[in-house]
Amino acid sequence: MELERNLQLRCSDGSSRYAMEWTPPEGLPVKAVICLVHGMGEHIGRYRHVADMLTEDGYAVLGFDQLGHGQTDGRRGHTPSYEALLIGIDAMLVEARQRFPRAPLFLYGHSMGGNVTLNYVLRRKPELAGVIVTGPWLMLAFNPPPLQIVIARIVNRLFPTYSNNRPMVGDHLTSDPVMIKRYQEDPLGHGSITARFFLSVQSAGAWALKHAAEWRLPLLLMHGGTDKVTSIKASRQFADAAGNSCNFMEWPGLKHELHNELDRDAVFDVMKEWLDERLEK
Repeated sequence: MELERNLQLRCSDGSSRYAMEWTPPEGLPVKAVICLVHGMGEHIGRYRHVADMLTEDGYAVLGFDQLGHGQTDGRRGHTPSYEALLIGIDAMLVEARQRFPRAPLFLYGHSMGGNVTLNYVLRRKPELAGVIVTGPWLMLAFNPPPLQIVIARIVNRLFPTYSNNRPMVGDHLTSDPVMIKRYQEDPLGHGSITARFFLSVQSAGAWALKHAAEWRLPLLLMHGGTDKVTSIKASRQFADAAGNSCNFMEWPGLKHELHNELDRDAVFDVMKEWLDERLEK
């Protein structure tokens, strides 16, 4: 069994983030560290089975509950700024380098976390061995009504913490009934998102698409072919602009959460093969 630890990450603005660390079983050396960024309305604890898969192959995993999520303090589904989402990754990478000074680092982000991960790399230009992103929120799979966007902008100026509570539909996330039940019964999950959070992430997705040609790190970008949450077309657009640095893979028939799908073992095999190839170069 891997070793699991709870941590507190201290951020540059004085705030903190609840974090978790998983390391390989005793006797198995750490060959790299995967720093994980979760999606909207969830928390790092939902990735324990992903950590199990990676630690058994010699990878350490470090992740945190984003601002307004899980066991991190703050109004549910709210961020004062987009920058406040990025500084959590700053703190995570500092912690990873302190705890594993000789190990290569990878970032892995899903959905909203994929948006933040792509933006982080484009804006901060960190030194990393590579990046994995699944189902990123670059654009949504549906177009919010224009009037709703106008209202959100007005609310953002007048009352940025106003929250819209709309939990995700379980069968839009995965085809696995066990994972759907786990999602529905998760006491730390929520469907809240404030006007500030929504507009910050939405505009950051458009910014990342505009700057995708500046991407330089090895990137494994994957998207479910029947994703009803985030846009696979936007992922294709990002991959095309990123060029040879990006390995893009579509999964026909799979939904938004590739790591929770019935066929997730095949997804994990692709991830591990890609990671191992990066370490061999």
